[in-house]
Amino acid sequence: MQDVKTQVRQFIHDNFIMGSNGPRFADGDSFMDQHIIDSTGFLELVGFIEETYGFAVEDDEMTPDHLDSLNNIEAYVKAKRQE
Repeated sequence: MQDVKTQVRQFIHDNFIMGSNGPRFADGDSFMDQHIIDSTGFLELVGFIEETYGFAVEDDEMTPDHLDSLNNIEAYVKAKRQE
């Protein structure tokens, strides 16, 4: 099974960065600050996380602290799996 960062990076690359000339981003880079994902894309990302990891992202959890970088998403998914 792929790790969270690898899966999410692939999803972002496949759905938001078209072609190999798209922006590169580090694990800690903000998706919004780097203009990788807009507000609509953010909702698509939430749907991907819910489907892939089998839990609902609650409204109050839809924050940059949880979902605005690969590092944040990995920590969030790990925390949700431990609940």
